Amino acid sequence: MGDKANAHSGAAGRAPTADRPSAVRNVVLVGHSGSGKTTLVEALAQTAGAVNRAGRVEDGGTVSDYDEIEHRQQRSVQLSLVPLEWGGCKINLLDTPGYADFVGELRAGLRAADAALFVVSAAQEADAVMGSTHAVWEECAAVGMPRAIVVTHLDTARTDFARLTEVCAGLFGGDDPDAVLPLYLPVRGEEGADGHAPATGLVGLLTERIFDYTSGVRREDPPDEAQQQLIAQARGRLIEGIIAESEDETLMDRYLGGEEIDLETLVDDLEKAVARGTFHPVLAAAPAADGGKQGLGTVELLELITGGFPTPLERAAPVVTSPEGVPGPALTCDPDGPLVAEVVKTSSDPYVGRMSLVRVFSGTLRPDATVHVSGHGLDDGDHEERDRHDADERVGALTSPFGKQQRAMAQCVAGDLACVGKLARAETGDTLSAKDAPLLMEPWAMPEPLLPLAIEAHSKADEDRLSQGLARLVAEDPTMRLEQNQDTHQVVLWCLGEAHADVALERLRGRFGVQVDTVPHKVSLRETFGGAAAGRGRHVKQSGGHGQYAICEIDVEPLPAGSGIEFVDKVVGGAVPRQFIPSVEKGIRAQAARGIVAGHPLVDIRVTLRDGKAHSVDSSDAAFQTAGALALREAAAEVPIRLLEPVAEVSVLVPDGYVGPVMSDLSGRRGRVVGTEQAGPGRTLVRAEVPEIEIGRYAVDLRSVSHGTGSFHRAYARHEAMPPHLADKLREQEEKG
Repeated sequence: MGDKANAHSGAAGRAPTADRPSAVRNVVLVGHSGSGKTTLVEALAQTAGAVNRAGRVEDGGTVSDYDEIEHRQQRSVQLSLVPLEWGGCKINLLDTPGYADFVGELRAGLRAADAALFVVSAAQEADAVMGSTHAVWEECAAVGMPRAIVVTHLDTARTDFARLTEVCAGLFGGDDPDAVLPLYLPVRGEEGADGHAPATGLVGLLTERIFDYTSGVRREDPPDEAQQQLIAQARGRLIEGIIAESEDETLMDRYLGGEEIDLETLVDDLEKAVARGTFHPVLAAAPAADGGKQGLGTVELLELITGGFPTPLERAAPVVTSPEGVPGPALTCDPDGPLVAEVVKTSSDPYVGRMSLVRVFSGTLRPDATVHVSGHGLDDGDHEERDRHDADERVGALTSPFGKQQRAMAQCVAGDLACVGKLARAETGDTLSAKDAPLLMEPWAMPEPLLPLAIEAHSKADEDRLSQGLARLVAEDPTMRLEQNQDTHQVVLWCLGEAHADVALERLRGRFGVQVDTVPHKVSLRETFGGAAAGRGRHVKQSGGHGQYAICEIDVEPLPAGSGIEFVDKVVGGAVPRQFIPSVEKGIRAQAARGIVAGHPLVDIRVTLRDGKAHSVDSSDAAFQTAGALALREAAAEVPIRLLEPVAEVSVLVPDGYVGPVMSDLSGRRGRVVGTEQAGPGRTLVRAEVPEIEIGRYAVDLRSVSHGTGSFHRAYARHEAMPPHLADKLREQEEKG
């Protein structure tokens, strides 16, 4: 698959390096929470010699130290890079969080990778392939990313491996289940007292050899007669699956004609099919037993990564333009080409400072070089992009992360990844390029944060630090959106879910020293008149000296939704002098903005000024503003004031099997389903209009209703009258609060 002779080992504290793209493999690990991704990374690191026992780095720390963990539930919450060396290749393993709230980290990992390992736990067979994992599989398929499947926890699970591979073939294979087949079958040892026979090795279906891991190091043996029978049927199906993807159209006829296809041809066709993304092998892996050096299946997996997964040379680079939008040159993965790199992750450390994980797509990035940083933010739906910025910055040291260590790198060639320190202006999704020829890469799409978290500073000291802390938090995490709501006067962090919100609060406290309190999120309510009314505003004061005198009479009538406030002057005979008519309007609009009953802005009314009185000396602009406000309040006392709530247009995308539960749930939220339509094979788009006050937690609730398979989008539609009984209840709550 490429030149493997130019990657150098990271043993003895030296970072694995590569001097050309053909010696690099970038692999992202995908799987739901608890599937064993991080444990698998540690097992691969141990087999590759980067750690001396499971998870323990040669020069201190553990592999999982790189990953921020929510310690209460031991849940990985951010993308992590672990570089290894195997067979002359540098392997960049990108471990992603499995929990749906951190899909932004997963998207970043997919951007940086050239192939994906989907990790499925045999210990959780019923939920082994969750809907969210299947959705990512389809996302990878859409861009042609090569994929393989790794079954974990075979050392402890009782699950039938053959049955689990059939489940994976059905879910991942689509119309061609023979494109998802195992390369190895587990060999079971003797049954224990609990009746469970643990996996002790693997049988290679192509090589027809047994790979025994009972000694802690892989040992190769020939199969016995019983094992040969186990191999025969599965081997024939695997060979047919590989040949079906072969570029040699005569190979299938030769095989069916009885010709024995040599192993070298089969392996070569297998590697090509995997690299093209048309064949997806299933492997098994487990960490090494106590005292062992190599975990079950880890050698086979590393061999697949180096031999079957593509090099960066085989991946098309993203489209680039100039910062002004002029199309740029087509990029190639050439270390001697123009520098184009991308920040795929940004993080802050109180001791190290700001660190940027960078993937180089073209050229070579070197320490102390001056680069141009171009950024236009990541696309998270219909919301406005983050501020564009263009600036020259000096690159600090290039490092390769491993455990708590940051190992120095002399350079980072096209196709490789590195950590760059102290890029003060760079954010996730930004492009690094040559300062004399700046370029901008097409951004990748990020999920839209739809769970609101309203916060307040805990103390005056926290209030002083809050703005800076929030700015740094949002700069690091493009799946988080900050809103300063002008209607409710709340600071709102929009997150992907409850766990995402919890991590945001912890980062504010732990990293940035800001303690905040969460408060109930408010929606932007409005008020309007329930009927026509008249009001008289009289502001007359005389207490010696210059007095105040203004009287105005108005008529108020409701208007259709969205009309705002309309002011009409029908004064005749100069009852209100012309110079004071704008004062009356100003006072009415100011009172409407403050609200009448519960402090919510008053909208959708026509106010007609029909009469009034003035004094030649005591009338003034301020007096008529006050009179206008008094007249509006008097008119409001004559009719019911209706509370208006915002209504959102909601589009929910779910598998066909969940359409009924989703529609029922929306109806229970006072929603009106306005239509459904097919949105691809087996998926339906449900369109509805739902009051915003009812969907504050819909990002969490939809995940439960659809078992993690649904997604939705919301957009403001209009304000509508809230049912009177709900409006009265809400007003009572606001009065108590």
